[in-house]
Amino acid sequence: MKLDAFDIALLSALQKDGSLTNAALAEVVNLSASQCSRRRAALEEAGVIEGYSARLNAAKLGYGLRAIIRVNLSIHGQTNEGDFARFVESHSQIRSAFSVSGDADYILDVRVRDLEAFADFMHRQLLPNPQVSQVRSEIVLKTLKDDRGISPG
Repeated sequence: MKLDAFDIALLSALQKDGSLTNAALAEVVNLSASQCSRRRAALEEAGVIEGYSARLNAAKLGYGLRAIIRVNLSIHGQTNEGDFARFVESHSQIRSAFSVSGDADYILDVRVRDLEAFADFMHRQLLPNPQVSQVRSEIVLKTLKDDRGISPG
């Protein structure tokens, strides 16, 4: 799908506030509400817009500890990696997971209430996992930037 300047403006506006109505979008991107509606629908249909959600403040909801965990698997192969993927999916503490290049097989972004909950997750869930051979973790002290969007242009 080829994006034009109006599509890019529409995507940028929706990325900042996914609750914008077509009338509000029209004011931002200088198109009519009906044109915004058609373009939004086309972007959704094409899969460029995957969905809409609210951004929640983890700390205000009691999840005050964030950790980045680098994981190496004990054995590589589809079965082991599939088992680890199911493990990741089954643990809500793991908010994001990435298969990466470099000295780790996976990077996990974990959110928990406190250090005790983190220790519990590490010692009762992650470390005993038979697919895991090595774990290195860093506690996030301060977030400098956490922009979940992309630059559509």
